[in-house]
Amino acid sequence: MTDTLIAPGAFPPATAADWRALVEKTLKDAPFDSLQRRTLEGLLIAPLYESATEGATFVPRPHDAERPWDLRAAVSHPDPSRARGDLLADLEGGAASGLIVIDPSNANGVAIGSAAGLAQVIDGVMLELAPVALDAGFLGPKAADWLAAAAKGSPTALLLFHMDPLGAFAETGESPGPIESHLVSAATVGARLAESYPKAGLFLASGRVVHEAGGGEAGELAFMLASALAYAKALVRAGMPIDRAFGAIHLGLAVDADYFTSLAKLRAARVLWARLTGACGVDAPARIEARSSRRMLAVQDPWTNMLRLTSAAFGAAVGGADAVVLGAFTDAIGLPTAFARRQSRNAQLVLMEEAHLGRVADPAAGSGYVEALTDEIARAAWAQFQAIEAKGGVIAALASGHVADQIAAVSAARDAAGPSKIVGVTAFPPTQDAPVEVEPPVAITAETPSARLPGPDGRCPPLVPIRLAAPYEAV
Repeated sequence: MTDTLIAPGAFPPATAADWRALVEKTLKDAPFDSLQRRTLEGLLIAPLYESATEGATFVPRPHDAERPWDLRAAVSHPDPSRARGDLLADLEGGAASGLIVIDPSNANGVAIGSAAGLAQVIDGVMLELAPVALDAGFLGPKAADWLAAAAKGSPTALLLFHMDPLGAFAETGESPGPIESHLVSAATVGARLAESYPKAGLFLASGRVVHEAGGGEAGELAFMLASALAYAKALVRAGMPIDRAFGAIHLGLAVDADYFTSLAKLRAARVLWARLTGACGVDAPARIEARSSRRMLAVQDPWTNMLRLTSAAFGAAVGGADAVVLGAFTDAIGLPTAFARRQSRNAQLVLMEEAHLGRVADPAAGSGYVEALTDEIARAAWAQFQAIEAKGGVIAALASGHVADQIAAVSAARDAAGPSKIVGVTAFPPTQDAPVEVEPPVAITAETPSARLPGPDGRCPPLVPIRLAAPYEAV
């Protein structure tokens, strides 16, 4: 082989006019604007963009090129002993942290309901080295105390309590007692635990519930931002300084197979967070946990879910997520096997260590398309956030049906667009079955501690999770 040298000036740079001329040549008599598309929320996607004259409108998060994001493994097997084994296997197999989903009823998480149960799951985990996050719904304050007890007062323990009563309220449509009381209870517990664990993350302000119910990117970000503001206010009322309050809040978003939209959404989240904290006189960096979308997974030809999950991980990584939680390709069918869990870890490890996605702090910066989409999503999200605040805040917006109505509008636009192209379902369906293995269900339950608080239950239209492939699958 010989080196090929290209003479300087042999290929002059193409201008925007040159590219447009090529596009118009292929269009023949059709107008250039016929190539324009819009997202389900009406945001414009042009067929051609010029390079952005400026870089990102935010400062990307500090990162380590050798370990650019936190590979976080979700643990939800109902059996606490099996959950512990899964967690330790994940940490040994390349994960940097764990997310423990708690559900004493065994429906959607580990069947534990006490400090002893949680201690059993995390036995053997060095909390000073491997962060442990929680997902416990209305049991969040109790679970936070359980995790704090397991840390045994170590001030360097990396604990992520991830209390999110607003997300639980939005998804279920009700709260055991006034939702305002749950907010106060969580903030009180958080402020108390922050004294012993200064590095702990107290709240997870997540917009995933909007995404999983079928909402759009701007709506998801707006709900996330409104929840974060509500949590910050609650912590301040509980006695925490405002800078520490914002610093104790992490942001949660979903990522799916549309990786351009996912990465633009994550970049927009940093823009919005900077604007919110700046308006409050606080300088607190955004810390984003991105979880793969459940609504994009298919039951039919589940092997194709690997493609969707890898695309989602790519969007999260390039978008600058601090932590990425990638589900298993069998999650739409049943409990994942060790093989399915390994595939979820390895997809991220390949992107991290072989594709080197973390070598650049913000690889999408400067792209005309990505910068424009980031800006459009951020502006639309800020407008929806303002609308939520105009309703009286996120609780009032949920109770009045405002958030549900926004999601319904996006769902109607999706229906009007016609059947979705879903690989393995509506596009390239398999000609023969290729079954996959899942773990058999188990009948383990735990005594459920009461999450009820005095007063009437809170009510709102529930944001019920959907699966986009479900209308077309023979489930």
